[in-house]
Amino acid sequence: MNKRPSGWARCLPQSLLGRLTLLMVAGVMLTQLAGNYIWASQRRAESQVEVANAAQQLGHSAASAVRFFVSLPPNYRPLIIQQFGEMGGTRFFVNLNRKPVAAESIGPQPLADIAIANVQSTLHADLPNHANVRVAFVWPEQLVVGDDGTRLSALPENRVRQIMLAKPAPVLLMQVEMEPGHWLYLATLMPSPYFLDSGKLFTRDHLLLHALSLLAVVMLSIPVVRWTTRPLAALSEAATAFGNGERMPALPETGSREFVNTARAFGAMRERIGRYIDDRERLFVSISHDLRTPIMRLKLRAELLDDDTLRAEFHEDIDELEMMVKGALQCVKDSDIHETPTEIRLDSFLARMVRGAQLAGHEVSFDPVGLSVTAKPLALKRAIGNLLENALHYGERAQIAVRAVGSSIRIAVRDHGPGVPEDALAQLFEPYVRLEHGRKQNSSGMGLGLGIARGIAQAHGGQLLLQNAEGGGFCATLVLPNGSTSVDAD
Repeated sequence: MNKRPSGWARCLPQSLLGRLTLLMVAGVMLTQLAGNYIWASQRRAESQVEVANAAQQLGHSAASAVRFFVSLPPNYRPLIIQQFGEMGGTRFFVNLNRKPVAAESIGPQPLADIAIANVQSTLHADLPNHANVRVAFVWPEQLVVGDDGTRLSALPENRVRQIMLAKPAPVLLMQVEMEPGHWLYLATLMPSPYFLDSGKLFTRDHLLLHALSLLAVVMLSIPVVRWTTRPLAALSEAATAFGNGERMPALPETGSREFVNTARAFGAMRERIGRYIDDRERLFVSISHDLRTPIMRLKLRAELLDDDTLRAEFHEDIDELEMMVKGALQCVKDSDIHETPTEIRLDSFLARMVRGAQLAGHEVSFDPVGLSVTAKPLALKRAIGNLLENALHYGERAQIAVRAVGSSIRIAVRDHGPGVPEDALAQLFEPYVRLEHGRKQNSSGMGLGLGIARGIAQAHGGQLLLQNAEGGGFCATLVLPNGSTSVDAD
């Protein structure tokens, strides 16, 4: 009986094609993630150095601007700022305020924090007499440029062109107190305005590249894996057909070297098993033919005995010997039936068997269910017949029930006898093994019926289950693969 996978194994594809494809996709994804992580780590380290150097340069430029405005008379400073706005030529947006402007920072960002720390340290080093320094990164739409609350968006475009881009970039804001009540306001962009994106593990471009490469791997791997696994599927079909006694052509010796070797080994194994089965049939036919004559001679010689008691004992031993030979031959024949599987309508199929048992004076019940199954008719009849015969011998009356359970059809034959001890259930399939109750009820049996029925069930890809029925009696259930459909009962 096949065991269902448990735990995380249930999430895995059950086919080799699916598992190999999943393995390839997972390998590519892990490789991409590892490569992207290594690249991002290196790029992040480079970005930190670049941002630190750029921040130091901006700090020196800002310090020069502060020294320039400190050197000017206070009444000239607004004029210079107005000329900067009209003529351009400076990288800074400059303004004068009476107090520092509240800045809404962009939040903690590793690269932004590095830039702020380097700008502050550079300004403090270049401007030792100006201790009040405030540095922050602010998004343009949240940038306030004056202590009166004026925002950047309210200013003319020619005044803010150096810090406004089509795609918003964080603005570096520096405020330095030149004298009490005089704060110089400097705003600019980093040399690389979108430096925050440097070293990110996942960006739109990277994700698109990974998706395209993953799609290419899947498109290429699925045909390759299917081409690789197709011979294994053919081998599986050939093994299943051979196990069911069907004739199939030899496997083609094409494909990989491993499959060619496997196909040759399978072909050789099939030939050996076929020869063994043929030899076994010939052997038992020969035994049957050869034993018939000496058994007949023994019977004739027993008739010559004068002692009636001794003659009866001889006849009893000879009859037992003949029955054993017939039972062995019947076991071989019943286990090796060469038939073509066909669709069997179980209602009419079982109804004929039930009518035959009822005509013989037995009490058998069966309720039609409208199911059909694909099986070998004679073999199936022999298996159910053995189960029904046992039920009638040991339980006086029998019930046959058919139902579909998942991917199987279950044909249960129940009797109403005393049942079987639980510790003896495993012995019932052994040939010539008969319990004490069975010997009392049917002294002529050989104990081969259940073994034959199980062999037929296994040849169909199913199994035979034995158990004591609830409420008393014994139940034998023939489980067959559900290649079946619902049909109208005859």
